[in-house]
Amino acid sequence: MAAPPRAIDPPYLVALNLTRRCNLKCAHCYLDAGTLSHGSADELTTGEALAIIDQIAALSQETMVVLTGGEPLLRPDIMTLAARAADQGLMVVMGTNGLLLDQRRVTSLLDAGVSAVGISLDSLRPDQHDAFRGAPGAWARTMAGIDRCRRAGLMFQIHFSVTDDTAHELDDMIAFCREAGAAVLNVFFLVCTGRGERMTNVSPETQEAVLEQVARAAADEDTLLVRARCAPHFKRMALEMTPPLEVTLLHGYEAGGCLAGTRYCRVTPEGEITPCPYIEQPVGSLREQSFAAIWQSAPMLQALRAPKLEGRCGACEYARLCGGCRARPLARDGNLMGEDFLCRYQPRGGGVIETLPQAAGAIVWTADAEARLARVPPFIRRFVRQRAEAHAREQGAGEVTADHLAELARRRFGEAGPPMPRHLRRR
Repeated sequence: MAAPPRAIDPPYLVALNLTRRCNLKCAHCYLDAGTLSHGSADELTTGEALAIIDQIAALSQETMVVLTGGEPLLRPDIMTLAARAADQGLMVVMGTNGLLLDQRRVTSLLDAGVSAVGISLDSLRPDQHDAFRGAPGAWARTMAGIDRCRRAGLMFQIHFSVTDDTAHELDDMIAFCREAGAAVLNVFFLVCTGRGERMTNVSPETQEAVLEQVARAAADEDTLLVRARCAPHFKRMALEMTPPLEVTLLHGYEAGGCLAGTRYCRVTPEGEITPCPYIEQPVGSLREQSFAAIWQSAPMLQALRAPKLEGRCGACEYARLCGGCRARPLARDGNLMGEDFLCRYQPRGGGVIETLPQAAGAIVWTADAEARLARVPPFIRRFVRQRAEAHAREQGAGEVTADHLAELARRRFGEAGPPMPRHLRRR
């Protein structure tokens, strides 16, 4: 008798690129977003977008949905879409350039149930940011939007794209985010797709140096989460730290690694699913199939879940914790499984480091532990649950208690506890 098919975990992050319209013309845009007056004539209708949100929620309510674009605030129905996602129990984050975050819109986002906004800030120098974003005055308007979110109590995170021209600003950007009250600083490394194909990417040397800075900041910051994005090698550096930074799947957590097709996918403005924004080949259309059907059975997604890596990535002991960016070799060489050429690490011939194993059998949770888990952001709740159950088993316990969760929090964040925005700390 054939073995039953392996259950596919639902994604914990889905990016909904709702429009190609944008009020900027950024040099690095992976969508090659059109101007304000253009955009796709075939963008998802309100009804289609609502149906997709419902399908995502039906698969799992422990999913974070990122409403993005282009510039998502240019969609007249954006608050309707955000409210539907929040009403379905999903964590809703909006990715924006910040220019349209006036007081009315910030209030509307809060009323719609948006949990946070991710705001792109590419330099603390106005001229550098404006040149990168393709519009004079963009920096000032973005900074004003950040200030309005802070004053209104809308959680915000900063998205900083590293290039050889801006890498030297990282320490100052960390300090700015800390003082501004940001919850997260996401440090992005460009993938050469969209308009980014015409840009000079960061060198391997710059990326390695910046990742080391990110890893140190991730360990040292008390009120700010600092994470690398589109740079899976961050996981190797986190594990090599003394003591190790517990952010990898080895510890039951997720951060920094390539999530494409395994825990993450992107929906295009026309309703096609791709493994991530930088892998542009669609794996299915939501106008023809359900979200669940595509997520569970698309061949490219299945290949990414059981990758047959080549080159240094295939020989690397960190293959399962990192695995390299799959979009970079695909964009440059047309090889989804090729080695990530921006990584400088040379495999040392050791055994492959395994992720946290799935334990057999259920373990009981006390009411206090369940209540504490409920306060964890939904999109990382499953990983916290997995780590807590492994920790309880390591202690020889038959149930997970609030004390187990508290101990894991102290190990990761110290006595101060997990970082949270300052407006929440004052309550």
